Amino acid sequence: MNTNEILILMLGFAVRLGVPLLATLLLIYGLQKLDTRWQKEAEVEHTLLSMKDGVFCWKDRGLSQEEFKTHASESDKPCWQIYRLPNGYLREACLDCEVFINAPAPILEKAKAHA
Repeated sequence: MNTNEILILMLGFAVRLGVPLLATLLLIYGLQKLDTRWQKEAEVEHTLLSMKDGVFCWKDRGLSQEEFKTHASESDKPCWQIYRLPNGYLREACLDCEVFINAPAPILEKAKAHA
């Protein structure tokens, strides 16, 4: 083999391995930027929701159960779903809350098999 053939072979390996590697690194970089942006947007949205009244729990707000039910009917999600922590965990106060404890558990329906 002469020098040109070796250089062409090395260039072929570099292109064959380098292009997919470079594309993968660019994809990782882009997805990290996108994830960072989405996390910032979610944090801003969560802050706006939580600072709406400044108080999370209906007990702390001094609402009666009727007032809470009318307030809860404005949103399609229960209060513990709306006021989750930024990492998705429930607040400690929600774990002992009557509304959370007495909430109905979702019922799973069996899927009907194709006939």
